[in-house]
Amino acid sequence: MVGPPPTQQTEPAVARSTGAVLPGDLAWIGGRVEAAVDEFLERERLRWSALDPALEEPLRALRELVLNGGKRLRPTFCHWGFVAAGGDPDDPRIVEAGAAFEMLQAFALIHDDVMDGSAVRRGAPAVHRRFMSAHRQLHGTGEPRRFGEGVAIVVGDLAFVYADQLLPRGPVEVDRVWDELRIELNAGQYLDLMGTATARRDRAGSRRIARYKSGKYTIERPLQLGAALAGGHQVLAEPLSRYGDPLGEAFQLRDDVLGAFGDAALTGKPVGDDLREGKPTLLLSIAHENASRSQLELLARVGDTDLDDQGVEAIQTVLSDTGAVAAVEREISDLVTRAVAAIDPMPAAPDAKLALRDLADFVVARTA
Repeated sequence: MVGPPPTQQTEPAVARSTGAVLPGDLAWIGGRVEAAVDEFLERERLRWSALDPALEEPLRALRELVLNGGKRLRPTFCHWGFVAAGGDPDDPRIVEAGAAFEMLQAFALIHDDVMDGSAVRRGAPAVHRRFMSAHRQLHGTGEPRRFGEGVAIVVGDLAFVYADQLLPRGPVEVDRVWDELRIELNAGQYLDLMGTATARRDRAGSRRIARYKSGKYTIERPLQLGAALAGGHQVLAEPLSRYGDPLGEAFQLRDDVLGAFGDAALTGKPVGDDLREGKPTLLLSIAHENASRSQLELLARVGDTDLDDQGVEAIQTVLSDTGAVAAVEREISDLVTRAVAAIDPMPAAPDAKLALRDLADFVVARTA
């Protein structure tokens, strides 16, 4: 255990490497989960490298990705869903559930980087780029790109299986929520890919992607899984959804703004990467609605992988001048207001209510 469980939101904030200031509960929960993941993956590394030393490298890559940053939001919301339903913060099952979420997130990030062709993740080469470089250094046969992407898919699949192994057994509702969130995650990913390929710019479609690819999976479902693990799914599933669904969408809308304007030193990805990839976001939908002819010509460059920094800056100007940024900020504020309004009526433990209020502020005020 990293420290005593937080019983109220009076602990000092803890600074992490992202430059953001995280609430004390986030650091404490994250520390326990990181230790559990580290121990689990070290056991797996030793087990499989004994069979063949070549198996050490993919497991090392997975471990480094998981432990090299990340806000641990999903384990944290899962923790507070558990406490909200009367669960004991010291129960090791909630740490195992948090570790399962971090492994599932690793699967999603690794595969997402392959699909998007992203070069950097958390300030380091993406897993497929890491193995492309290894292939070149080994003077391997075949194409480095195919090798790197193939290995990355395998590493992501390993993470997916490990997530299932780490998930603790509990009431049947735990498995039901887990299965649903994994299906939602994949459905949202497909909609994101299709929206990118077709340059989709309608508001309804972009918001659906925000909810299903990231929002529900980051906040609503972790909360519900935690409550289910504590036996409180029937009572708390809907109240937690009224909080988690709007806050999850606000979380992704903040990600969209950071994807277009964020500081690479904080986000761990190059500035404007989402613009080069052509991600279908509410930000772009609103900009297209309000753009002049000359602004539409600039927006037509979204999705150009060769977009240089000057091109990114020009598109950023359009996003601001069309009022898209201001409109998304208003939407984020409205969504957070809806989420916070759902806390007081919630039949949850007082400590959990305090934490959920604290986390609502952090989720949208973050810079990474």
